[in-house]
Amino acid sequence: MDNALKFYIDGRWVEPSGARRLAVINPATEQAFAEIALGEQADVDAAVAAARRAFAEFAFTTPAERKALLERILESFMARYDDIAAAIMQEVGAPQALAHDWQAGIGKRHLEQMLRTLDSFEFRKSRGTTLINQEPVGVVALITPWNWPINQIACKVAPALAAGCTLVLKPSEIAPINALIFAEVMHDAGVPAGVFNLINGDGPTVGAAMACHPDVDMVSFTGSTRAGVEVARLAAPTVKRVHQELGGKSANILLDDVDLQAAVTAGVNGCFGNSGQSCNAPTRMLVPAALHDRAVAIARQAASTHRVGAPDDPSTTLGPVISERQYRAIQRMIAIGIDEGAQLVCGGLGRPAGLGTGYYVQPTIFAGVDAQMTIAREEIFGPVLVIQPYADEQDAVRMANDSVFGLAAHVQSASLERARQVALQMRAGSVYINYPSWDPAAPFGGYKQSGNGREYAEWGLEAFLEVKGIVGWGA
Repeated sequence: MDNALKFYIDGRWVEPSGARRLAVINPATEQAFAEIALGEQADVDAAVAAARRAFAEFAFTTPAERKALLERILESFMARYDDIAAAIMQEVGAPQALAHDWQAGIGKRHLEQMLRTLDSFEFRKSRGTTLINQEPVGVVALITPWNWPINQIACKVAPALAAGCTLVLKPSEIAPINALIFAEVMHDAGVPAGVFNLINGDGPTVGAAMACHPDVDMVSFTGSTRAGVEVARLAAPTVKRVHQELGGKSANILLDDVDLQAAVTAGVNGCFGNSGQSCNAPTRMLVPAALHDRAVAIARQAASTHRVGAPDDPSTTLGPVISERQYRAIQRMIAIGIDEGAQLVCGGLGRPAGLGTGYYVQPTIFAGVDAQMTIAREEIFGPVLVIQPYADEQDAVRMANDSVFGLAAHVQSASLERARQVALQMRAGSVYINYPSWDPAAPFGGYKQSGNGREYAEWGLEAFLEVKGIVGWGA
């Protein structure tokens, strides 16, 4: 694309300050299909300065004006919808239908939800003679990942703008093309100069410079727990707000009254979706010990229905994982599972038969997994499911919560009331009962080492707001 070697700063596409470049790799072919520029400190300084200048005026726009802007962004987004979906298929390796219906589609849904949120959100309210005024936190740095790129861009950008913030976005350098198209969407929608800025770059250079920048008031980061810790460390000296959505190792409790065939099959499909590259995926299936062997047989059959292949093949259900680095990390975890004595049900090491090129991983299931095994405790971020037997409901809850992560949990039962009671005991930011439809109005974020703060709808909006009490306003 024309702007791949440029950054979007202060309403214009500008040349980078340095000469570093990075090839963008198609994970299905292992070949470069584009090249981007990588930013430096000077680029961050320019983008932050532009956002700071724009904030002086944008912060005082009305909610109605900001809603009108978001409506124009949604219209512009829809005009480039197919381009965004095609970019995600190529750079992330998402199968064609997933890239179109969900990877791109979720961006549309977030924009629509923020418009609905603005219809009812109260930026000002009175409490006695005190006015409670919610106002923009300031200049925000947004650092987004590669696995669901437009999802995380839209669920940060939309509420930041709705709040009246100005921003600098650093998308993943591994999957940057969809974000460059998104910047063109913003420009075509008439976003005022400096309100939205985009810089491509790596975490140690651009990400770090954004996190520690004295003129950045808040960092919103989505990525690994390791990187989240570093962002928080860099942000600490300036006492800026840090909002983090980090890793997960989500338990999926199947209670003993469940329709085992349906629940196990859906659980396998949920784990393998997006080639296992979803932080809230149900990667730990907890089943009653008496039903373990039946569950394993059902899971094996469910895995066999998946077809690993090229993203542009309509029959493909699992594309490649994002990169060689990710492929090697997943292979290492599969090897650890085998070495630690877990039962390998299907899949395993190496690429699927017939796929010698591309970062393809065999859909893999381990059974009889002990809670202390590495594959039961560490995030794998690939199409790898572990099945763990439990003794009773109390044991299942204990096992589910026995994790440093707390992003999501899943509960399946024939009794909704029983599932509700288990859900209330989960130490996780999101709990999904009986495989529900995705809800853009539900809060999203984690407990423990899965992060802090919440995204989506009013929770996402509130994340970008300061609360001011004006005492005596009503006197």
